[in-house]
Amino acid sequence: MENILEKLKEIKQGEIGITLYSPTEDKILLSLNKDLIVPLASAAKIAIAFCVVKLVEEQKYKWTDKIQNIKFNPDEDSDVLYPHYQNRSSLMLCEAVEVMIACHDSHVANSIVQFCGTWDYFNQKIRTYFKKINIKQNPKDLSSEGELAQILELLKCSIQGYDSEPEVWAPLINGLVRQRGEIKGIPSHLVNHMTGGLDNVVIDIGIIGEFSKAPILFVIGAKNLPNRNINQLADEKIAEALKLIYETYCKSNNVQDCKI
Repeated sequence: MENILEKLKEIKQGEIGITLYSPTEDKILLSLNKDLIVPLASAAKIAIAFCVVKLVEEQKYKWTDKIQNIKFNPDEDSDVLYPHYQNRSSLMLCEAVEVMIACHDSHVANSIVQFCGTWDYFNQKIRTYFKKINIKQNPKDLSSEGELAQILELLKCSIQGYDSEPEVWAPLINGLVRQRGEIKGIPSHLVNHMTGGLDNVVIDIGIIGEFSKAPILFVIGAKNLPNRNINQLADEKIAEALKLIYETYCKSNNVQDCKI
């Protein structure tokens, strides 16, 4: 685990935090600056999805409810991941939540929030569970933020929820699994995550490994970085850290063909 920390500490400018958790052992494997609060950017969509799941659990909505006047963000990749949706003007709530996460689609996110309430309502909803998570409509709003420790708790609740009630939590998990966030050196089906980023912020939330074989949940966040448009060091070091997490997973599960 120390090698993971050392890799992240190679990011000399800015603030960095990480938390790793083993669902199998029910324990934190590694933690650095877990109370760091980081802008969420696109990763706030995980919190939006969490709120929708809770509303479905409370029977205020059904996953089969239909959202009308759906529009996709042309700057995202729904045309690649969901080409069969492009001519549709409506989606079921379950479909919309999956697309929102898988494609980081802010237009679909807004349709979901407006269908189920308002942005203020969703923000109040998430804060009843996680007081240090705040969500805003604009992904670039710096006040849309969360504490790393509480983001991990949100992820834990989502994975545990899927284990116990897969039919309720499936749209959120499906979005994580489907989004295109490949990391060179890790099989794409063994890293299921949600990323967010701004010019000087990066956050990555997800699960490494097979769901049924002692996976590792992770949250990595960094802020006050050099402009990422011209300096990719932080992104590179975080990717290298994720590869080290994958190696840890392989060793703990006796995966023989783990090659980075």
